[in-house]
Amino acid sequence: MKKTLIAAALAAAGVAHAQAPAPSVQLYGLIDTGVERITNVGATGGSLTRMPNISGTLPSRWGLRGNEDLGGGLRAVFTLESGFGPDNGASGQGGRLFGRQALVGLSGGWGTVSLGRQYTMLFWSLLDADQLGPNVYGLGSLDSYIPNARTDNAITYRGSFSGVSVGAGYSLGRDTVNAGPSPAGTNCAGENAADKSACREWSAMVKYDSPVWGVALAADELRGGAGAFAGLTNSAFKDQRVTLNGYAKFGPVKVTAGVIRRDNDGAAPLSAVNGASARSNLYWIGGAYSFSQAFVLDGQIQRLDFKNGGDQSTLTALRGSYSFSKRTMAYVQAAHISNGARLAISVSSGQPGSNPLAGGSQNAFMVGMRHSF
Repeated sequence: MKKTLIAAALAAAGVAHAQAPAPSVQLYGLIDTGVERITNVGATGGSLTRMPNISGTLPSRWGLRGNEDLGGGLRAVFTLESGFGPDNGASGQGGRLFGRQALVGLSGGWGTVSLGRQYTMLFWSLLDADQLGPNVYGLGSLDSYIPNARTDNAITYRGSFSGVSVGAGYSLGRDTVNAGPSPAGTNCAGENAADKSACREWSAMVKYDSPVWGVALAADELRGGAGAFAGLTNSAFKDQRVTLNGYAKFGPVKVTAGVIRRDNDGAAPLSAVNGASARSNLYWIGGAYSFSQAFVLDGQIQRLDFKNGGDQSTLTALRGSYSFSKRTMAYVQAAHISNGARLAISVSSGQPGSNPLAGGSQNAFMVGMRHSF
């Protein structure tokens, strides 16, 4: 009798296990590339024609994401996302296998808690209000951190409740990759028993979205550490950004605007040849008009203003895109940047090597294609 009861219990457990929902895993990605031409490059002032390594309208990537129903409204979630350069196939984000995202977490009606390499709240706050996003002629040309606002060793929470989204994140060591003073790596691994503040990062966000408008407020702070790039060589040094941004929709028209205030302890001292001061404001106003479901014309005016005697750069971009389907799109875009006398910011964030001489202006033009899967 006892053996019969045990067998029945095991059989019931097997049936219950078989009836449990199978975990869901999705393979996804996109490839976005084209050819751009940039004027007034370097000391010769010549034109450069190239296929950008990083981005056209969106950075190329592939990934895996999935979830498992744990019962009671609780789900396990994960994302593994790899960035790559479509011009040569090389891995992005300093050669990481999953440099864009690598996280695991728990999700429920109360929100999502996740661990790993992931976006900061600055990224999520800008998602709807930055019309061009990580476009090759977007805000990333003026502040390379914006399209790369993600950190290693991060603990984050995000939740949405009746249109109000809140989020917070904390990194124990924001960037383990040593790939030079660039978005690919800043050599600030942290997790150091001798200096518990080194290379930490935190961010927070509150956001409201309705069907026709939205507004967001977010803050993001990077700490320095010994040997870190970009001047943040001490854990007492901070690089802080605070943004207020929003958007509104009027039928086929969308309008976006925002400002990012930055205070950067790692900035080089202002001088006769350096127009980038520690304090700056980055403003933008953008818009889009949908002529049809297939054809959209959009653009953005972006201005970086260094305070306390610094210079300014103004970048204007216009883009037209045509969708052949939900997955395939072609686009044409053009941009112009005007630099202050001591600034040499490139119009394009596609890859290094396209800066003008200080005070130089540039024009750029790009034709490309994007396919998602």
